[in-house]
Amino acid sequence: MIDNQYILVCVAFLLSSGLYFIYKKIAVYYVILANPNYRTLHESPTPTGGGIVFAVVFIACLIFLWWSNKLSNDLFFVFGVGGSIAVFFGLLDDIFEIKIRQKLIGQFLLSFWVLFWFEGGPLANIDWIPSSIAALITLLFLVWVINAYNFMDGIDGMAVSGAMFASGSIVLVMLLTSGSSMILILSVLLLACSSAFMFFNWSPASIFMGDAGSLFLGYIFGAQIIYTTMLNEVSIYTWLIIFSYFIADTTATQIARLVLSKNWRKPHRSHAYQNIARINNNHLRVTLSIIAYDILWLSPLLIWSVLEPDMAVIATILAMVPAFIVSFKYGPFFSSD
Repeated sequence: MIDNQYILVCVAFLLSSGLYFIYKKIAVYYVILANPNYRTLHESPTPTGGGIVFAVVFIACLIFLWWSNKLSNDLFFVFGVGGSIAVFFGLLDDIFEIKIRQKLIGQFLLSFWVLFWFEGGPLANIDWIPSSIAALITLLFLVWVINAYNFMDGIDGMAVSGAMFASGSIVLVMLLTSGSSMILILSVLLLACSSAFMFFNWSPASIFMGDAGSLFLGYIFGAQIIYTTMLNEVSIYTWLIIFSYFIADTTATQIARLVLSKNWRKPHRSHAYQNIARINNNHLRVTLSIIAYDILWLSPLLIWSVLEPDMAVIATILAMVPAFIVSFKYGPFFSSD
């Protein structure tokens, strides 16, 4: 990165930090609040939709890079324009609680936008997979990633710490492999913007990111996965290791709810991390435990898989197994939800 891009990262962090104070007042004034109910773990109305701040700052930085001819059109239209649509759609959901069917339609349209600009994604380059099947699989994958990220925004600091770990991990991978400078700067910008939000979302949270944040992050990471695997910049195993806890918890929870509940599609609070936080009445301890898992267990496996690609499958399995065990043990089967 050149010097002015370092300055841009610093500006992104400082601007994000300052705008949260303003957004909190706006959210309270216009009653953009998350009220306690049967599926939440907070006890008082809390400003939500705060993800719009780091999303808008991130997108503003992309506009500057694009205007300066330092960002290609395809990356700008996917991450800048598509990201804008994602955060706007998420904010509407925070305010008006959009129905599930309408959410899915919006998520499929966002996913199609990614495929359009990235020419069908990595599966489109595999000759033995019919183009229609490749497109369908990629669309379903992107929708799943968007929803998976949304599902993991259930306790203080959980989703934003995941974003920080994922962004920081991709920065590390790019440095280890001398990979794409643009993916590097995008990841550093996202890390800076999300780090600013952590100060406000750290337990006890004074503001939630809401769907404005979780939908945006799910979309951005899904698009990054498609782009980097398509160009062989980042292995799919690397991404699986990075998001191994999110993948395990989401997958185990959905499998368990299919078995236990007729209303498995409805909102709930039976993820393992939510159950553990509720039992211990402590969000901070759970978030810190997952951060420790990410740093102490997943990071070495991530580095190993990058430096020794032949061992990537084994590293991925080692990353997934503990998370699946915890997720099945303390998920819906534990809470009977």
